[in-house]
Amino acid sequence: MNELSLFDPFSLDPMDDTFRNFMRPWRIETANVTPRIRIDVSELDGSYLVKAEIPGVRKEDIDVRVDGAMVTISAQVQSEKQEKDNGRILRQERQQGFSSRSFSLACPVDEARANASYKDGILELKLPKKAEASTKRLAIQ
Repeated sequence: MNELSLFDPFSLDPMDDTFRNFMRPWRIETANVTPRIRIDVSELDGSYLVKAEIPGVRKEDIDVRVDGAMVTISAQVQSEKQEKDNGRILRQERQQGFSSRSFSLACPVDEARANASYKDGILELKLPKKAEASTKRLAIQ
């Protein structure tokens, strides 16, 4: 089976990226991995549609901020209390912690008309574009 190879165009050493995982172990350790917010951004006529995958999070633990063309999505992933009845945890793969994702859009967003909904682990943002400011020519006196 082929493995997905990630390319970082901003890497200082492209050859290092090529051989980084060459001698890695076969099993994947997830203990120190932070939860990642994955997004899809599409542009409609007068707005943007953002779908963010944030599974296992209550909507009360999600924070969305819009500042001009900058959008920030943050989420606090919490795990339930663990009851130990003379047992021990053999493997724990479910992640917990804080995750944040910021990205910039081409046009500023009209914050007053923007809305967000969250269902089945998918956060959906409808971000209308702000009406472009018209340029006014000033007469020189």
